[in-house]
Amino acid sequence: MDIMFSPWRSQYVQSASQAKNADTLCFLCEAAVGDDISTYVVHRSDLCFVILNRYPYNSGHCMVVPYEHTGDITELSNEVMNDIGRTQQQTIRVLREMYAPHGFNCGMNLGAIAGAGVPGHIHLHIVPRWNGDLNFMPVIADVKVAIESLDDSYRKVRDAFQRIH
Repeated sequence: MDIMFSPWRSQYVQSASQAKNADTLCFLCEAAVGDDISTYVVHRSDLCFVILNRYPYNSGHCMVVPYEHTGDITELSNEVMNDIGRTQQQTIRVLREMYAPHGFNCGMNLGAIAGAGVPGHIHLHIVPRWNGDLNFMPVIADVKVAIESLDDSYRKVRDAFQRIH
């Protein structure tokens, strides 16, 4: 197998192990009250916010996150769930304009066993998808292809949220 140097991956592994070892550390809660630029928050609504995934499956990979820290979706009020739904729709509109994807994967991993990277704070993934978007690369070549920097994605998506309502 060929090896491709990916130094960003060590940051992910280290932060994931720290999050599992410290109940008080939640990067989503930090982003909820932090600086939008440094945390990649592209939009805020009343009860949730949209943040770019630092380790995206594709360019424009966003997460809709309630401000409320919970890993149990059944604990969220109807108002929060409605805001998450409205914000999901708005995010898809923005991503359609910015990237013209052929489709989207949307979903939540609820609980560590289901693959939640942050099991204590639910978040809804919205991943733009294209025909031939190279998702076979991790399977056959053990390589992930990124076509755009996270900073470029941030500027595009944040600016689109400001234009599109």
